[in-house]
Amino acid sequence: MNAVLEAFPRRPIRELPGELISQIAAGEVVERPASVVRELVDNALDAGAGEIVVKLAGGGIRQIVVEDDGHGIAAAELALALRRHATSKIASLDDLEGVATMGFRGEALAAIASVADLALASRTTDAAHAMRLDARSGELLPAPRAVGTSVEVRELFFNTPARRKFLKTEATELAHCVEAVRRHALCRPDVGFAVWHDGRLVQQWRKASAAQRILDVLGAEFVDASRAIALDLGPLRIEGRAGTPESARARADHQYVYVNGRHVRDKLIAHGVRSAYEDVLHGGRQPAYLLFIGIGWERVDVNVHPTKTEVRFRDSREVHQAVRRAVEAALAPPRAGGDADGATAAAAIANDAMGSGSGAFAAALSGRTAPALPVFGRQQALVLRAEESTPPWPANTPFGSASEAAQAGSVPTDAMQSGIARLNDSRSDDSRSSDPRAADAHSERGNAGASNGSDAAYPLGHAVAQIAGAFILAENEQGLVIVDMHAAHERIVYERLKANLDGTAIEAQPLLIPALFAATPQEIATAEAQAANLHALGLDVAPLSAATLAVRSQPAALAGGDVIELARSVLAELGRYGASGAIERAQHEILSTMACHGAIRANRQLRVDEMNALLRDMERTERADQCNHGRPTWRQITRKELDGLFWRGR
Repeated sequence: MNAVLEAFPRRPIRELPGELISQIAAGEVVERPASVVRELVDNALDAGAGEIVVKLAGGGIRQIVVEDDGHGIAAAELALALRRHATSKIASLDDLEGVATMGFRGEALAAIASVADLALASRTTDAAHAMRLDARSGELLPAPRAVGTSVEVRELFFNTPARRKFLKTEATELAHCVEAVRRHALCRPDVGFAVWHDGRLVQQWRKASAAQRILDVLGAEFVDASRAIALDLGPLRIEGRAGTPESARARADHQYVYVNGRHVRDKLIAHGVRSAYEDVLHGGRQPAYLLFIGIGWERVDVNVHPTKTEVRFRDSREVHQAVRRAVEAALAPPRAGGDADGATAAAAIANDAMGSGSGAFAAALSGRTAPALPVFGRQQALVLRAEESTPPWPANTPFGSASEAAQAGSVPTDAMQSGIARLNDSRSDDSRSSDPRAADAHSERGNAGASNGSDAAYPLGHAVAQIAGAFILAENEQGLVIVDMHAAHERIVYERLKANLDGTAIEAQPLLIPALFAATPQEIATAEAQAANLHALGLDVAPLSAATLAVRSQPAALAGGDVIELARSVLAELGRYGASGAIERAQHEILSTMACHGAIRANRQLRVDEMNALLRDMERTERADQCNHGRPTWRQITRKELDGLFWRGR
């Protein structure tokens, strides 16, 4: 049984001692040695340093020394620099609203000095020599030093042993310190960085171009497995690199976001990036990315947290959507496209699909006219077609099971149509497909026809054979290509269905009986503030009382689902990010299911020209490198790798 706590006697209100105030602040600013390194490197960068050297001992627990070649601190200001809220970086509220420096709060040095032994040595360009100030004793003495500043921190948390017990091993703390410097190095290629530990050089990054610095810090593996990001919206600019879905990692340890040159951890941005990877990542894999976001100083608030790792945007929806679109645009062109025009080609396909021949694919397969979409809306038609149990096409036709999805908006390219137009003639005698001699004849004719094209124009090459009933073998300039035909066709159908869906407004379906649910004050406030966005998403959600919300309409394409759970999820995202993708995700789940069931099945025998048609479609389709569930659709085996398998050239 817990003992009853006695009430403390009343104490008078009094001001806290200055040292205690600094120690309280240190609890927020100084978490571990890496926090000290980050704050001191921030100050060095603000001082205009071109070279920064970090020297550590005992993982930074015993000693941290940060040296720079910046403009230095005048001797008369050294003592003032160690006082709380003393800084040269801001002087008014206007300066605070447009902070353009890494540091600005003026509490880092004072907080560090309250939990460690700190000494500050600095020299300006006009000084004859440097001066060194001991924070503990207040002694100011001359010191040998070039122009710049050195900050020495010894025995971190020596006077707060409880805090010191929470520190990890020296190796772990060293890794965190190196990571803190790495984050600065990524954003400042114009500055050289070096990290020493116990007299040994651990890491060094010399001055270089932006591209070279990314290569030096993140490695060639990340650069090779990522794509450039570039988006300019005037007051908002986004640059960087987005890792390919295939290079996703088990941990989120390669995710770097910078806002106006400051490394931040922002849930809004992370959610926007994750949304762009929704249908290309497999399982719980984490993408790798590097984002540099430039935004007007008046549109972002950096004075949110003492560690300065959090920001607040004036228009969070704008930033969220911009980040998502920028990453999506980088991931859209398939590797099989061979150039940066993959997105343009895919857009052209989408425009064709929006045209008059929405059922042409099914008609080409079945040999009869495809039924037109019902007049009550394309989205609801998609749902109805997904629920059909008996397909209206011959079951023995190649791609035949794809007719359902195709009728909902899929239109083949000319190459696909030419490869399948002769379907009925070629399949008039099913025994021919089972005859090996006939199959060989087909292969010979297909290869002969393929040889007439240019290998450079077809990155995925030309089909050679079909093996295991599920894979297509093709030959290109690099070597051998292996294609999972079901996964590849699934992505093709899925992207075309999405293109049709994106071209139509979300149709709302009124509910005969409004759905009522108990809502939190935050949900009610979000419903009132985001009424216009909710209507645009096909939802009519309005307060019925002080603690109840009523849903009077829902998206027509999602009829039959849990409308209350849908409304809750949309309200949660709107309240947190200013935007919601819940309805879009639900719609895409339906389309993904349709595409999965409508794609080519295993053991379906295809002619060579049909296989080539599928390869050409892959080259034109966005995100064709992964299926809807994040699995890869094709693999490349180079000639060098093939030679290595058989020891050729040894």
